This record gives sequence, structure tokens and C-alpha cells, in this order.
Amino acid sequence: MRAVALGGGHGLHATLSAVRRVTPDVTAIVTVADDGGSSGRLRRELGLLPPGDLRQAFAAFAAEDGGTLWAEVFQHRFGGDGALAGHAVGNLLLAGLFEVLGDPVAALDEACRLMGVSGRVLPMSPEPLEIEGEVSGLDSEDPSALRRIRGQVAVASTPGQVRRVSLRSPGASARPPVACEEAVEAVLAADVVFLGPGSWFTSVLPHLLVPGLHDALVRTTATKAIVLNLVPQPGETAGFSPERHLDVLSEHAPLLRVDAVIADRDSVPDPANLRRAAARLGARAHLGAVADPEVAGRHDPDALARCMREALGLGRDGEHGGGAKGREGQ
Repeated sequence: MRAVALGGGHGLHATLSAVRRVTPDVTAIVTVADDGGSSGRLRRELGLLPPGDLRQAFAAFAAEDGGTLWAEVFQHRFGGDGALAGHAVGNLLLAGLFEVLGDPVAALDEACRLMGVSGRVLPMSPEPLEIEGEVSGLDSEDPSALRRIRGQVAVASTPGQVRRVSLRSPGASARPPVACEEAVEAVLAADVVFLGPGSWFTSVLPHLLVPGLHDALVRTTATKAIVLNLVPQPGETAGFSPERHLDVLSEHAPLLRVDAVIADRDSVPDPANLRRAAARLGARAHLGAVADPEVAGRHDPDALARCMREALGLGRDGEHGGGAKGREGQ
């Protein structure tokens, strides 16, 4: 079964860790709009794709393939107060490959070979993108007034309420963002596509704002599943209910239809509301105990994999048993 997982950061790491327990054929499609920390520094200084979210995907694959040392090294950050302080080893390695090979997809494929991982990591766009957000609550005289803020860090950390996001191409160009061709091909060829969890406005929704990738997600015959966050994220989605996440996704991509919505049962105050929101997307809700009982706010990869199998109608051996398009949600 060919699986594709879209997202970024820790949310995509969680999905990849679970999906690899379902099938070994996994492609990660990663957001490239980060402008903070080590990634932001490398992006500004070298004009490269921000490598941080890509690094997280590699670390997830390496850990699942038994390369725990590689995963640890890739995630290791230099200390001190010199020029390397705060940089992750994996970020520097990927930046070097980008510069030497001159092609981000070739560089990422080479990194897979170097680490000996069986998955594939692709950027959602071959160029770094910029997020813009429309935010309310920043004007004390008129809390409903919308202000436009720019940059992933600004959107993720705003004290206001994010209403909508959009993507900009590099520089002053007015053209729409360009999709990575290999990412589009992977979505169209997939048997199952997972979107989420993660920072909703800055890691999940951006994939739907790249026209070529959006069209592929609408057109693909793959089973499409959304994995919801365990808790709202301060700043981006503070106060959001699980169903509000789905409604916002639909507002950004009204043509997208999905087959399954996976959520942690203890994170859903009103299951009936979630089922109705899922139905508006064409999906059935599947609620399970997918949170890690020992680490707050983190999915348990084994439990999430079990819920994925159920949502997809798969047995433990990966054989179809009805599929998300023909099952009643739990």
C-alpha cells in the first residue's frame, strides 16, 4: 500500500511513526515555509529551503528503520554561543546537500540513501514559501478588525485569532506557489493520503494552498484521512474544538472531500458534533485511544497505527477489510 503523509514538524513526525507500522511504502510531503530558528537562519543566509521540517521527517523514518543513532544525530543541536549555536546537525547536512546538488529533490533522495531509510521525503514546493495570516483581536479599539501578518513564526505566535492563511512565492512575485512535481505525482499515485496532525494554520493547511498540490489532493483516487490534534495549539488554534479544525480546513479548500477523520476519543468533548463536521467533508469519524498515556500532547504511534488500520478497513496484515469508504465510523 502506497501511503503519503503531508504536514510538518512534530505532527508529521507522529504520523510517519504510525504509518510506518501500517505500510513500509511511505512518502512524506513537507511544508517549506518555516522562517524561525535554525531553519530561518539558513533560509535567510543561503536562500535555501528551510530544512527543519524536512529533518523531522528523516528523523522519524530513521527511528522506525532502527537507525536510532542517525535520528539522534540529525536532531542534535549545537550548544554554546558561537555561529553554530542552535543549529541542528540535520539542518546543516541538508543545507550542504541542497547547495552541492542544486536540486532539493535530488538532495533529499541522496539523504535517504545516506541514512539508509526506506521512505521518501519531498518538499511541498521546490522553493521556500511565505505564510501570510489574517488575524483578528490585535486592534484594541476594534477587536473584529482583521490585520495581515507575515511569516510562519508571526502567525504561529500571534496573540490574536488567526482567521485565514495564504501563501506567497519568494520575493515580490505575484505568481502562485509552485508545487513540487514529484509530490504531485506521489499524491496521484497513492493508495492512502494522511493530512495532519500539526500546527493547523502553518503546517497542515499550507499544503492545500499550493495550487498544484491542492488539485492533486482533490483529484486523487486515494483514500484520504485527516488526523486531528490532541489539543488546541496556543496562538494558532486556541479555543478551537475538534470540529472547528475541520470547518477551517473546508473554508480553505472547499472542493476537498475526505474519507476518514481520526481523533483521540478523550480529546473530543462532543462526538456527535465531530461526526457531523466530518460528514460535511464526506468523511466518517473514527475515535480511538491514540494519545500517549505517558507524554502529554503526543500521539502513541502504536495506538495511532491501530486506529489508522481500522479507519482504512485493514487487517493487521495490511489486507483490506472494507475500507474507509465503506465502513461506519466508531
